[in-house]
Amino acid sequence: MNKQFKRYLQLSLVLLDVVILNICFALIYLIFDKRIGIGYFSAYLAFWMFLNTFWLLLSFLFGTYSEVIILHFESFTKRTVQVYLVWIILILIYLFFSREFEVSRLFIIIMVISFGIGLFLNRFLYLGIKKYFKKQDSFFNNVIILGYNDTAKKLASYFEEEGINTHLLGFIEDEKNVTELTTYPILSDIRHIIQVAKDLDVQEIYSTITPEQNEYVYKLMHQAEMECVRFKVVPNLSFFFSKPVIIDYVKDLPILSLRSEPLEDVGNRLKKRIFDISVSLLVTIFILSWLIPILGLLIILESRGPVFFSQLRSGKNNKTFRCLKFRSMKVNKDADQKQATKGDMRITKIGKFIRRTSLDEFPQFINVLRGDMSLVGPRPHMVKHTSDYSKIVDQYMIRQFLKPGITGWAQVNGFRGEITNPEQIKKRVSNDLWYLENWNIWLDVRIMFLTVYNVFRGEKNAY
Repeated sequence: MNKQFKRYLQLSLVLLDVVILNICFALIYLIFDKRIGIGYFSAYLAFWMFLNTFWLLLSFLFGTYSEVIILHFESFTKRTVQVYLVWIILILIYLFFSREFEVSRLFIIIMVISFGIGLFLNRFLYLGIKKYFKKQDSFFNNVIILGYNDTAKKLASYFEEEGINTHLLGFIEDEKNVTELTTYPILSDIRHIIQVAKDLDVQEIYSTITPEQNEYVYKLMHQAEMECVRFKVVPNLSFFFSKPVIIDYVKDLPILSLRSEPLEDVGNRLKKRIFDISVSLLVTIFILSWLIPILGLLIILESRGPVFFSQLRSGKNNKTFRCLKFRSMKVNKDADQKQATKGDMRITKIGKFIRRTSLDEFPQFINVLRGDMSLVGPRPHMVKHTSDYSKIVDQYMIRQFLKPGITGWAQVNGFRGEITNPEQIKKRVSNDLWYLENWNIWLDVRIMFLTVYNVFRGEKNAY
């Protein structure tokens, strides 16, 4: 419902912010025009491009304009403040590393402050627009819900949350079936619903009672359309499924799935693969080309054995592959059975360093190029552990729908390293499934940035 309207709203909010950013820049530039030499124009142009690019990039990475956020003024404002603060930090980083001295520091300060004020005004303008739409009858639909049950109560709460063009008037139910106080009035019983709809100028009826439950609903569908009232059925699938289901169509046939999987789409898989190859090629050429000889020499000098540690691990669709790592332990017979533990005597001195800094994982960029892994995804486990954990967590094998990753959503949320109790693997799997259901390319970028940040910050489970 209202999907096209939400897209227009999202686009309008993006444009409002970009317009205010550029108006601020243009006005301040005009004010400083006499102080800015002709030779400095390129520096200001580069700074202008940086401001716009990183505002948009951060906004989409943080989901500032996502449907869930923009429908709530408080959430939208809070997310805007977060992005604005990170944007300022990136400006400081840009000025530090670019050694940019040609752009006036006073210009930058006034620009940052004025854009902050502009964002503040934009948010209140958005609030005014939202209130305006709420007051316009032509944009609003009066709706009633047929039935009073768990599905009806959930639907009512969703209408409250969305609140774009829906005015819920109440429920239609026989009073004998209502045994509690309701948040909205019980308007009548099922036999008088059409008359109530006419009296209250209702545009839509949502029935949480299906025709299979009550054949009279078929008659109501016909009567409603004869009175120019839209009649919509909300099936309760909880009898068959214990969680929300995804409805797709193959032509006119509805297909129910237990979860959303963006990477089922060939276009999304292609997008992710191109991203994987691009980044992995850069890492291989500019980092692994010199890192392998240096670390390889240090590893061989400390202990006998190969430079790389190759281990059979569970991959996509539970197919095994050889996962590459820099060898961080002495050669031992327990390598394929036992996880590294804190204070593990098998770990070498150079091994401690490369594990703590995650350098041991870098050869997996070769796995990515070979197609065994992705940059981001559930971490691959030993074959033995896959077998063990699948008996502990019911949904464990669902994570195998995806290619394993060098890093993942579970890892940036602190669930990495040794697993000492069942709760840890359950939380890790829960994070992996969230990633599977919510994937987008910007989420991958965000996870990679967080991974780098965590490496520099240091992680207690990195041993």
